[in-house]
Amino acid sequence: MDPLPRRQQDVLRATVRHYVDTVEPVGSRTLVRRFGLTASPATVRSAMGALEQRGLLTQPHTSAGRIPSQQGYRLYVDQLLPEPGSAARQLERELAGISLQWAALDDLLRHLARRLSDLTGLLSLISRPQRQRPQLQALRLVPSRDRLLVFLVQGPALTSSLNLRLPLEAEANLAILERWANDSLRQGGGHIAWERLPEELRTGGAVLRQGLEDLERRGGAEPEGVVAAGLGGLLAQPEFSRTAALLPLVQLVEHRPEQVLGPLASASELPPPLETPADHIWIGSEHPHAALAACAVVQAPYRTSDGDLGHVALVGPMRMAYATAGAAVRSVAAILQRLLG
Repeated sequence: MDPLPRRQQDVLRATVRHYVDTVEPVGSRTLVRRFGLTASPATVRSAMGALEQRGLLTQPHTSAGRIPSQQGYRLYVDQLLPEPGSAARQLERELAGISLQWAALDDLLRHLARRLSDLTGLLSLISRPQRQRPQLQALRLVPSRDRLLVFLVQGPALTSSLNLRLPLEAEANLAILERWANDSLRQGGGHIAWERLPEELRTGGAVLRQGLEDLERRGGAEPEGVVAAGLGGLLAQPEFSRTAALLPLVQLVEHRPEQVLGPLASASELPPPLETPADHIWIGSEHPHAALAACAVVQAPYRTSDGDLGHVALVGPMRMAYATAGAAVRSVAAILQRLLG
C-alpha cells in the first residue's frame, strides 16, 4: 500500500495506540486531546474518514468511534512501528546474562517462555530445535485408471511421488484440487491449509491429505516439540470473552501447538549465524490456520550450530503492542541462537 499522508499517519498511529491501551473505539476529539495532535477535531475527523475509506479503520457501531482494521494493523506494522518500549529493553538486558546453566534444554525453554509471557501478557511458544526437512513446494495430480499419481516437488533437484487409490467420484475435480493445493502451498509457505478445503473437494482432498501424512510418518518425522506459557493471559483478553469463538484456538494450542507457529516464507528468512533473527508477523487471516483468524502471531526463528531450526512466538489479539512483541521474540531467539550456536 502506498505511504499515507503525514496527517493520516499520525491519526492511524494514535488510533492504534488508543485501542491497544483501552479496547475502546475512539473519536476525533479524544485523539486531539490525548495525543496533542496539531489539528482541529474536524480535520482529524476528516482524516479518520479517509482512513476508513481506505479500509484501515472501521466503525464497529453506528455513531461509535473507530478502531483499526486488520489492514490498518498491517500498514501500522509495515510503515509506522515505533521503537520498542522500556520493558523490551529490560528483557534484552536480562537475557544477556543468561548462560548454559540449565540442566536440560527444556528447562531453559520453559524459563524463557514464562519470561516472555510475563513481560507481554500474551501466549508464548518456543519450539525445540528440529532438523530441517525439505519443504513441499508444489504438487501435480495425474489420474491413472483407479489410481492417483502424485508428483511432489521439494526443490530444484528433489522430487518424490505417491501412488494412491482414486475414488471414482473424485476424478472430475482433480484439476481444481491441484490448483487449490498449490495455491495453499504458496500462501502457507509450504503448508496446506486443509481446514479451508472447499466442500466439493473433500473426497479427493481426504485421499491426498492421508497420502501426504503417511509419507511424512514414513520419513521418520516426529511431531515438533513446543513449550508454551501464558494461555491464561491470552484467555483474559477482552477479544476472547466468547467461549465459542475461543474454543478452536484453545484446542489448537493444547493438541497441535506447532501449527500455531506460522511457516516461514522461504529459506532467506532463516537467521544467519551470529546475527539477530528477524521477526515475522501474521495478522488475522494472514495466518494459514483458521483458528488464528482473530489473532496476531509475532515470530522469530533461531538455529543451532548443527543447522537445526526452532521458533519463538507470541500470540495475542490483533490489538497488540507489536513493537514490544517483536523486540521480545527477537531477543529470545537471539539468546537461543547464541547459546546453542
